[in-house]
Amino acid sequence: MTQEGGTILVVDDEQMVTGNLELLLRMESTHEAVVFNRPEDAVAHLEQHEVDVVLSDFMMPGLNGLQLLNKAKELRPTASRLLLTGYADKDSAIKAINDVGLFYYLEKPWDNGDLLLILRNAVERSRLLRSLADRTGSLNDMREQIWKLLI
Repeated sequence: MTQEGGTILVVDDEQMVTGNLELLLRMESTHEAVVFNRPEDAVAHLEQHEVDVVLSDFMMPGLNGLQLLNKAKELRPTASRLLLTGYADKDSAIKAINDVGLFYYLEKPWDNGDLLLILRNAVERSRLLRSLADRTGSLNDMREQIWKLLI
């Protein structure tokens, strides 16, 4: 993976969808795709690995996309979250944006060029958030050291 590419976690219960997205990312980007067809497996992966983006289908057996993205928000708060759905529903979109802190709501079928641009922006956002969190942590550490010296 190059410095510019990110890690994209792709979750959809349809193997054709995950296969197509994995191929698109391999052929047309520098991103690494990590794909799962079961949302529970994706959660297990998130518990152990950092990712830049979580791209999830909405309607899946077991955990639905909103539940998965909520779990991703808990486990990897700096990861950008995208919902991919074949069921355009205004109420679901609003709930996703409000509850999950959704970065983007995509409808199937997607445009490959648009998706690649959205993913590039999502990776950049995640990296900026991680950098900000690291710097904030460093500033807090320095503040504590200065405070100890003053006391």
